[in-house]
Amino acid sequence: MLGGMTESSALDPEDRKIVTLARSARARNGVPEGAAVRDDTGRTYVAGSVGLASLRLSALRTAVAMAVASGAASLEAAAVVSDAESVPAEDLAAVADLGGAGTPVLLASPDGTVRATLTAP
Repeated sequence: MLGGMTESSALDPEDRKIVTLARSARARNGVPEGAAVRDDTGRTYVAGSVGLASLRLSALRTAVAMAVASGAASLEAAAVVSDAESVPAEDLAAVADLGGAGTPVLLASPDGTVRATLTAP
């Protein structure tokens, strides 16, 4: 549901897993965002945001890049844990590049509560 509240406990166990992994990456690395993506074979790729002087990537774009670099052919779902109220269009586009239009992107708060389920354009 675009922009609406989603009850975390109602999530599919595999979706709950990627939210938990994204939350863990954010906390472990002390970064503003954590993200996780699940490919079409069920493998997951987890990343935090990258903030180097010469390279800045959101957590979601980093996770997508990790999936591509590992040979993933497609994505089933993605999750972002952040204080942000939305997911940037560039991040959704990266998910769509690998997962196709309609790939679900879960946006969760730092406590793991899913605030919205968006779809890649």
